Amino acid sequence: MKELRVDNLTKTYGDKLLFDDISFLVHTNDRIGLIGVNGTGKTSLLNIIAEIDTGDQGQLKHPHDYHVSYLSQATNFEPNDTVAQAIFSGESVLLSVIREYELAVAALSEDGLSEVNQKRYAKAEEQMNAADAWSADTNAKTILSKLGITDITKKIGELSGGQEKRVALAQALIQEADLLILDEPTNHLDYQTIEWLETYLMQYKGAIILVTHDRYFLDKVTNRIFELSFGKLHEYRGNYQTYLEQKAVRDEQERSAEYKRKQLFKQELAWIRAGVQARGTKQKARKERFEDLKENLHQVKENGAIDLGLATSRLGKKVIEAQNLTYSIEGQRLLDDFSILITNNERLGITGKNGAGKSTLLNILVGNLAPDSGVVQMGETVKIAYYTQQTEAIPDDMRMIQYLQEVASQVRTADGSEISVTDMLERFLFPRSQHGTLIRKLSGGEKRRLFLLKLLISQPNVLILDEPTNDLDIDTLTILEDYLNEFNGAVLAVSHDRYFLDKTMEKLLVFEGDAVIQTHYGSMSDYLSKESTHEQTEKPIPVHVANDNDKQSPEGEETEKTKKKLTYMEQKEWQTIEEEIAELEERVASLQEEMNHQNSDFTALNQLQKDLQATEESLDIKLERWEYLSEFI
Repeated sequence: MKELRVDNLTKTYGDKLLFDDISFLVHTNDRIGLIGVNGTGKTSLLNIIAEIDTGDQGQLKHPHDYHVSYLSQATNFEPNDTVAQAIFSGESVLLSVIREYELAVAALSEDGLSEVNQKRYAKAEEQMNAADAWSADTNAKTILSKLGITDITKKIGELSGGQEKRVALAQALIQEADLLILDEPTNHLDYQTIEWLETYLMQYKGAIILVTHDRYFLDKVTNRIFELSFGKLHEYRGNYQTYLEQKAVRDEQERSAEYKRKQLFKQELAWIRAGVQARGTKQKARKERFEDLKENLHQVKENGAIDLGLATSRLGKKVIEAQNLTYSIEGQRLLDDFSILITNNERLGITGKNGAGKSTLLNILVGNLAPDSGVVQMGETVKIAYYTQQTEAIPDDMRMIQYLQEVASQVRTADGSEISVTDMLERFLFPRSQHGTLIRKLSGGEKRRLFLLKLLISQPNVLILDEPTNDLDIDTLTILEDYLNEFNGAVLAVSHDRYFLDKTMEKLLVFEGDAVIQTHYGSMSDYLSKESTHEQTEKPIPVHVANDNDKQSPEGEETEKTKKKLTYMEQKEWQTIEEEIAELEERVASLQEEMNHQNSDFTALNQLQKDLQATEESLDIKLERWEYLSEFI
């Protein structure tokens, strides 16, 4: 069993201490969720584990053949590389073999009469057989299909930002590393893909460390939680729900210990002030204890209040009304005769497929984009704050408090009183010592949090949020969610975060693509439950890979619809798929039998249930694949 060990790790960023003397072990099959407020050093810790960066002190130890695969928030592909070249880039022998095979197939497809291409293909096929790489190639195709990557001959420079992020995720998953590190893997994924990714990670053979704002995802995938807080790392065994329970107990114990220290401090203070005569050795020791108490009195640190309590300006009954909107881009219909009325106290969640027009609708409603036809009318009392996916340009040499004071120096609260911008910063998890910090010293997540706070202290009565959960930490999201639940105005939010939508929204617009938009009254979980009940089994999307059986006609008219036989790789897959299905069916039966005999150990029973669910989902995928392949046999 391979392990990664971190001993006495310390890291500073400028004059800020990120983590101080932290140590931990990562075992095979660990599913670790790393959480903490933006700016506490989560990404820095991931970079050190991936050996992209180093700590100021401490050691990182692992076996020589220990392989780490890292999905960072920033992609770094060559624009002229194809998707195949990007995905199969890596140092492992297996990936090199698959990459060479795919390139050989592509070359043979372009010029099948070339003797050089024929020899290259024959050699690549031989290497695939020698390395037993066919199953890995099939697994790669499944990953690509589930992530919506259907053409691996496309160049990276032709992809959107979301598509490029999914390519990076595919690259990380295909590596099949000893340790998989994922920094916000659910960004740019729709809810269906997120559900698939949950299942995939539950079956992953190596260890996983992930940072995510998606609490349902965190709860389902993880079995350990690491919390970075004020330079220390606190470990909790179990998933996110267990973490919340254990965290509440630990906080209560620390508060109790702090109260006892304060009481003792008062006693010692009274003794010191009394000026006891003839102090001897005992008295000297007591004075030293008093100094220790003073030094450690405020040992318990918390992230601060979660009640913003901001006032809002009056909002009339009519907020926004859109009538008969149509909009197309590059021949794709996004809106077709779409109408909607937004009223005060509206809680509208907007979700669905990527690229289906969700952000486009927001931009049309706020006037940033003109529809092809239709009208948008705004209520007279409307005051909008629009949280976009890109933070506004902020001067790097400006200080945090200056940035907010451009909007207001005092903020009116719901009870009619006023509080300072300094107090608002503290309520939004920025400690007082940080208020004079230059913007350039903030992390990306901290800048997003500061941008959101600036919008909120402008005291709008309509909030429009475009993917607010993508760059905010869980603590900040909790504050925002509580604020939205008390907010005396209308809220529209584009999001794929099921937890966020469940907690804050009462109605959903679900974009299905091609201008089809469903309206659902109720929570996101209710919607997904209804969808799964009515969902028909869908065939997997075949990933387009150039090969010798897939040559286009001179006019380029051949498509998947005219496919008549299996490719060579699909033939290889067909030869083993029935055996793999039988093995999975045996595994399901074995787990069910084991559960029947496991009545007393709830923990073991719970793990068996998870294993059974994951195995059944794998079996479903294999059966769908068998059905697709069988059509061409």
